[in-house]
Amino acid sequence: MTVAIQPTQAASPHVMTTYGRLPIALSHGQGCRVWDANGKSYLDALGGIAVNTLGHNHGRLVPALQDQVSKLIHCCNYYHVPMQEELAKKLVQLSGMTNVFFCSTGLEANEAALKLARKFGHDKGIERPEIVVYEKAFHGRSIATLSATGNPKIQAGFGPLVDGFIRVPINNIDSLKQATEGNPNVVAVFFEAIQGEGGVNPMQPNYLRELRALCDERDWLMMIDEVQCGMGRTGKWFAHQWAGIVPDVMPLAKGLGSGVPVGAVVAGPKAAHIFQPGNHGTTFGGNPLAMRAGVETIRIMEEDGLLANAACVGEHLRAGLLAALAAEMASGMVKEIRGQGLMLGIDLAKPCGALVQQSADHGLLISVTADSVVRLVPPLILTAAEADEIVGILCPLISALLKDTA
Repeated sequence: MTVAIQPTQAASPHVMTTYGRLPIALSHGQGCRVWDANGKSYLDALGGIAVNTLGHNHGRLVPALQDQVSKLIHCCNYYHVPMQEELAKKLVQLSGMTNVFFCSTGLEANEAALKLARKFGHDKGIERPEIVVYEKAFHGRSIATLSATGNPKIQAGFGPLVDGFIRVPINNIDSLKQATEGNPNVVAVFFEAIQGEGGVNPMQPNYLRELRALCDERDWLMMIDEVQCGMGRTGKWFAHQWAGIVPDVMPLAKGLGSGVPVGAVVAGPKAAHIFQPGNHGTTFGGNPLAMRAGVETIRIMEEDGLLANAACVGEHLRAGLLAALAAEMASGMVKEIRGQGLMLGIDLAKPCGALVQQSADHGLLISVTADSVVRLVPPLILTAAEADEIVGILCPLISALLKDTA
């Protein structure tokens, strides 16, 4: 099918200028490739920012969504939505938790988690509950999630922020203990298993186990934001599972619906019944189309072994990057290649935002986060050959950028 889209040369005068967009208008995709309105092809190593789990125009997902659209797209939560129960049952099975609330975005899921933590505290008689959050964290752009976020640049201009947060560095249990010592108002610890926007910074397995023990000891909720790093991206369903722990609250979104907006809050026994009717809700959350997208995404992931693929191809991609950038790593110009599976960050010794346009010019879609970290979060269907193609395009551009360093 030919898609008629006029090339975009400039920003629309009618759309708010909230995004620094590239001069590209994508028209269609197939697998891990997309095409723009001018017919140029790109290898998609960004996946809609870790959203397009199954790539583009998947041969089993698209017909399922078309079937659902022909039946029922939306109904409100006054009524039972059978596929909510189907998807919730599957998420409970995969997570080892007990109950699920559905919403539409990661921001909504994180906002719900913050509300859960506060009500958990109030139910215990704590008048001003406080939540531990982390440096460099990103949880969303609503006022509450922005307050939990650890990026002063994106907080600027939106004060006063919400109080009730205690910020600590990642992977330092002593700092956390010191920051909370003797404070009876702490009710939860909230963090990303692998920070995405903050620069692809993983929480270490030993730290997660220590933190789980501390939350149990002090009766805190352990709330793990798996919005970006979850849904198989690291080679397990959820990134925290590499540490062998189970959280009390787990927000999800992004890859859960393979492009259809869907978010979820998965809760364990400690948090599953905090919300009662009237405490929380959302208009679009749990609608039939979103639920079908989630059910079909997980089904296809299981049938096609995409967790194993993420682990295997992710390791192949990492090895290729390490080999191609060995000289730059030896010189210190490439500081580190971090992450797991198909969530990788290449930390450079200088700002590298220019690589986004340069890579696109060479037919590769990437992003740069935290100013100097190249982030790769491609669809989980990526092949080893496509991983080699990423290395072949990206690494020479990184080398050339670093050689220009004065």
